[in-house]
Amino acid sequence: MFQTAGVVARTGSELVRDSTLAVIATLRSRGVRVLVEERTAQILPTQELERVPRSVLGSRSDLVIVIGGDGSLLGVARDLCDSAKPVLGVNRGGLGFLAGVSPDVIDAELSRVLAGDYAEENHFLLQAEVVEENGESSRSLALNDVVIHAGGVSHMLEFSVFVDHEWVYDQRGDGLIVASPTGSTAYALSAGGPIMHPSLDAIVIVPMFPHTLTSRPLVVSGNSEIRVRVKNAALTLPKASCDSQVHLEVAPSATLRIRKHPVALRLLFPTGHSFYGSCRSKLDWATRLGGA
Repeated sequence: MFQTAGVVARTGSELVRDSTLAVIATLRSRGVRVLVEERTAQILPTQELERVPRSVLGSRSDLVIVIGGDGSLLGVARDLCDSAKPVLGVNRGGLGFLAGVSPDVIDAELSRVLAGDYAEENHFLLQAEVVEENGESSRSLALNDVVIHAGGVSHMLEFSVFVDHEWVYDQRGDGLIVASPTGSTAYALSAGGPIMHPSLDAIVIVPMFPHTLTSRPLVVSGNSEIRVRVKNAALTLPKASCDSQVHLEVAPSATLRIRKHPVALRLLFPTGHSFYGSCRSKLDWATRLGGA
């Protein structure tokens, strides 16, 4: 089913290196051609590796395997989602909501996926664009969230929020989180946002420490365009952070536009994966009832 697999791994960890070698060994034992991302190849022992730049990994692979944590998957999602190739994660990070393969059963679970025994989920990305008055713009994708904040300076932002060109509110606070269903279990959850099933076609807007007692998270259609204008940008020098990895400067009089990206991430899990099961294990739901 998968004739060629691309491999991307987080660098700087011996455990990740060992898991990467295990993935490559399983792929080769099943007759799958292996393409290794150039930076990933640097952490591996000298051997015959077919190295390729990340920029072409998606177009040249039938499957992309990411070894690391959710942060590694976020980067791959932004870089490779437009190739529309399926992505499988091997968890070598923290919570691991997106990585469905456990490091201690790589051979068994990866073999199942290669044999076609897997479930596929489509996770849409957010497209953030900062448009200045002169028409110039900068943009990035985000799988989890787009966060507008005051950068490294502790200042309160004053901003206006619009949904589909309709004014929603003016607000003062530390910033605003705009999250996809995938990102609802990340930063937005810490800020009091709702947990959203990944199949939902919706976007959540979560204020960060708003200077009001009545502000609450707002869930809107996944087809909405959200616009944010910062009123005191000249004083605060705000930034729009995409997945906390790519940062766009929001200049005075600029508008931040956020909408759904047209190409979704195809995320694979071994058969039997359950979102609610992940919530129970990752978020420690109901592990003890009545002191038992």
